[in-house]
Amino acid sequence: MKLFSAETYKNRRNNLKKNIVKGKILFLGNNEAPMNYTDNTFRFRQDSSFLYYFGINLPGLSALIDIDNDQEIIFGHEFSMDDIIWIGPHESLASLAQKVGVEKTISPAEIDKYINKNALHFLPQYRFDNQIFIAELLNQKTNELKPSLELIKAVVSQRSIKTHEEIVEMTKSVNVTREMHVTAMKATAAGKMEYEVVGKILETMHAHNAELSYPVIFSVNGQTLHNHYHGNKMQAGQLAINDSGCETEMGYAGDITRTIPVSGKFSQKQKDIYETVLEMEVSSIESLKPGLMYKDVHLSANKILLTNLKTLGLVTGNIEDMLEEGVGGLFMPHGLGHMIGLDVHDMEALGENYVGYRNGLDRSTQLGLKSLRMAKELEAGHVITVEPGCYFIPELISRYKTEGKFKEFVNYSKVEEYLDFGGIRIEDNVFITETGHQILGEAIPKTREEVEEIMR
Repeated sequence: MKLFSAETYKNRRNNLKKNIVKGKILFLGNNEAPMNYTDNTFRFRQDSSFLYYFGINLPGLSALIDIDNDQEIIFGHEFSMDDIIWIGPHESLASLAQKVGVEKTISPAEIDKYINKNALHFLPQYRFDNQIFIAELLNQKTNELKPSLELIKAVVSQRSIKTHEEIVEMTKSVNVTREMHVTAMKATAAGKMEYEVVGKILETMHAHNAELSYPVIFSVNGQTLHNHYHGNKMQAGQLAINDSGCETEMGYAGDITRTIPVSGKFSQKQKDIYETVLEMEVSSIESLKPGLMYKDVHLSANKILLTNLKTLGLVTGNIEDMLEEGVGGLFMPHGLGHMIGLDVHDMEALGENYVGYRNGLDRSTQLGLKSLRMAKELEAGHVITVEPGCYFIPELISRYKTEGKFKEFVNYSKVEEYLDFGGIRIEDNVFITETGHQILGEAIPKTREEVEEIMR
């Protein structure tokens, strides 16, 4: 099991205690999740906040930070002989606890003795078994549970700023993800099934002892934003979106998207849209620095999109008016990016608005802008995705045309020439430094020429 130093975890917990000045903080790790019967489980993935503060990647654990009595405890079972027979010998829990700076380990059966039910801080739980556990612990119903807003804000504030050792891990994940994407470019060809390419992506990833940070999106139907179906036979003239990333053994994620021509060459129509999305991505990244509101970067990317679509005759009218009305959402119905770290959408389980928004910065209701997960000002230490796109979604286009929505701006007869186009998205992971930004990892082919060259 790979861990940071004990000092890293102790410092993280001490910093948290400075923000939560009294009471007790309970962190629940995850349990095994059965696929279809108890002993046949999905791949175990530890809770990210538990990993951040306690590091141990084993199921069935919970941990308590008792601020009032200045003690820290990990609750969990030591491995029994039956465990060893089936899964082999493991380092003891007590030994692992010492490696993350915790001296006390206790059986989970004893946890009730250490809990102050009137001053217990806990985070929102996304797994039902943990919701039930806390509810029973506090003698409440699951719908009565009230996670600690004070703890949520403290954890988000702390986890948002990545340290050097975290950036090292994230760079590793991006570099493995790079190989996954290069492999996919070389494997893509007309007549192949999408799942054949996905198989190569997974083979490359597992060769580096990595796992997926989210299910692979590889599809010639890129207009479906989260398309996990891989059963299409690819045809010449189509585009394939590859949105895939891995996480390292320590759980840090990469999240990269590239769009590739199945035939190895972009058509003129594809070039026009591809160069637009690339301009959106490059321009957005070049602007990144501390203090810049990411919502403004999203809007600037939309301005490039609408300007170029106007040149192509797909929209008409004043660009600022189109931005105000949200016309860009028809073509990019998602946000420009999100934080990334131990979660691919970092800390989303704690409440997206606590991560990407702040007091006084309200979420929009417009299509596209309402899906912007990161809108607030950037800070040194943030790591974000920059992932503009342009899509032609037949169902959405048909509905808007029927409703007469944006009829003064959108040339629907021209847009309908793109109904079989699919979509294009280009994405990189960017670290915000004290003076600007740094794209994580080695360069991944993304100019039109680079992509075509590697697919020869």
